[in-house]
Amino acid sequence: MKGLVYNNGIFAGLLEKDEMGKYHFRYDDGYFRNEKNPPISLTLPKTQQNYLADELFPFFYGLLAEGVNKEIQCRLYRLDEDDDFARLLHTAGDAIGGITVKREET
Repeated sequence: MKGLVYNNGIFAGLLEKDEMGKYHFRYDDGYFRNEKNPPISLTLPKTQQNYLADELFPFFYGLLAEGVNKEIQCRLYRLDEDDDFARLLHTAGDAIGGITVKREET
């Protein structure tokens, strides 16, 4: 599964989980080279283009609902409450704030 990451409607990069369960975030080439485009997070600065993590990056985890809202979303989309990446791809497309994540349609 892959997620398209947007910053205020501008495509910023690609977030994915590989078959080994590792998370990758890669800034889009054009977004990365344009000095006017800010980093999507202080924890994912534009000083490097590719990021790798064993767990979902804390910045993206912070976009997820908790408590009752989490339960409602999991029931609505029939998601495992422990699958944070699937929850992010299903629910962060309409997130409040500048950063949104949309599922890549294959």
